[in-house]
Amino acid sequence: MTIPKLVLSSPADILAAVPYLVGFHPADSLVVTGFAGPEVRLTTRWDLPAASDDLDRLVALLRRESVTAAFVVGYGPGAAVTPAVDTVTRLLRAEGIRVTESLRAEGGRYWSYSCGSATCCPAEGTPYDTERSRVTAEAVMHGLVALPDRSSLRRSVQRSDGAAMRQATLRVMADLRALPEPGGPAADELAARFVAEGLARVRGALGLYDSGGRLDDEGAARLGLDLAVVRVRDEAWALVDDRDAHIALWRDLTRRLEPGHAAPAASLLAAAAWHRGECALAGMALERALAADPGYSMALLLRQALTYMMSPAMLRDRMPTPEELDDEMGRPRAIWLAPLRALLARDLSEPAPVPDGRQTGSPS
Repeated sequence: MTIPKLVLSSPADILAAVPYLVGFHPADSLVVTGFAGPEVRLTTRWDLPAASDDLDRLVALLRRESVTAAFVVGYGPGAAVTPAVDTVTRLLRAEGIRVTESLRAEGGRYWSYSCGSATCCPAEGTPYDTERSRVTAEAVMHGLVALPDRSSLRRSVQRSDGAAMRQATLRVMADLRALPEPGGPAADELAARFVAEGLARVRGALGLYDSGGRLDDEGAARLGLDLAVVRVRDEAWALVDDRDAHIALWRDLTRRLEPGHAAPAASLLAAAAWHRGECALAGMALERALAADPGYSMALLLRQALTYMMSPAMLRDRMPTPEELDDEMGRPRAIWLAPLRALLARDLSEPAPVPDGRQTGSPS
């Protein structure tokens, strides 16, 4: 995750920084932030009480990321926080990872597990105010965002558009249904043209969002349907980097697209969030993707990666470049458009098929 340099010189600074590292103000949570030298390598968060096997997987993750030091923060009452902090501290120290600070925060006060002095760490806790913190001001200045709570983060990926977007989608679908049926003499040429235009729209949309712009409804609907073609979606996946444009574009499409069309965009949002270390956002994006299409392979792959706390670098370093995708997949063929034609054949209100034959309703 690309994070501006924030100097954290006190427990209050750490508590001000954490919401910007996880993307929202935590509650009933355990947060561990790992460093390699002065650089933040990762921030992980668990709901409390945390399962012991989840905490056990933390050590392997920190080892893969070459973490040498960490701070631990628990949010909530002592009965829930203290056992989790004790377990994580023991695991980290056994691995030779230095715990620079361990804290409990509740009700605007904090307690330090690292401090044994009643003078600087009174029994009633030390008051803190993240809103007035220098760290908060610096984070906001650099464009970092901390939503009020986890529910706010979840709402940021839920569907937001209604009638106007649906009408635009219906118009785009009607245009695309006029595509010639596969099997004709020019079917592969048609597929090649469709893919080339889709690749151009992906790059154009990223450029638009990079400059602060936004797709209109028809542009968003068309790009959402372009992504049904795996080669177009994989182009977008291969281009993922630390730019804010990836989060902005794919979050916007995840919210605006019709539920049955949202799986590719939501999966790309998950990939972009995971790339930047925003695992909470990645997990919520995957929920949206799998609600739209429970068998969507990219979402299932990323869900496995998050479940087993894989480092984003493990997949990122194996991602092909767009040029390598061309070499691997060869020239476009008419069969590439089959997933798009399946989408076009379904009514917008029709749920996506579930692998075991059951049906699920579209998310609201």
